[in-house]
Amino acid sequence: MQRVFLAATVAAMLAACSSGVKLDDVPVENRTGTTVVPGGATGPGGNTGQSRVEQVQADSLPGNQAGPANVARIIYFDYDSNEIKPQFQSLIEQHARFLKSNTQRRIVIEGHTDERGGREYNLAPGQRRAEAVRRSLGLLGVSDAQVEAVSFGEEKPAARGADESAWSQNRRAEIAYR
Repeated sequence: MQRVFLAATVAAMLAACSSGVKLDDVPVENRTGTTVVPGGATGPGGNTGQSRVEQVQADSLPGNQAGPANVARIIYFDYDSNEIKPQFQSLIEQHARFLKSNTQRRIVIEGHTDERGGREYNLAPGQRRAEAVRRSLGLLGVSDAQVEAVSFGEEKPAARGADESAWSQNRRAEIAYR
């Protein structure tokens, strides 16, 4: 009898904790201002169908044209990690020197993840990666007012594919000068 009562209590608690909101059916606004609703519904602007994630070339973005010359702007991370690898320390130090000597310059550190995990879940590791780079720059003397950390999660892949080669390129933090 106790087991039946315990099972009923657990089932009631789980039912009370559930949400009627379907996270996969949230409308997504693309960069053209058109809302794309999963399942083919049409949003303002007349587009239909699923949104497509397009590959981004980091150095082709207009905000990346300023900054230290010949210094990479991408820090790669291991799976499920926000630890900065030793080979990227000199890159961060060079950006820190540039930012300290150009106090009017601002950067956005964009955290990214691979496609594994859900959209909402992947925002957290992307943010942790961006914050790790921001903290490293801060420890090197860069003002917090010069640095913003944001997460794009899995939304802007650098490489397409469902293998470790593509995933390792997508687990990154990019430094974009503004």
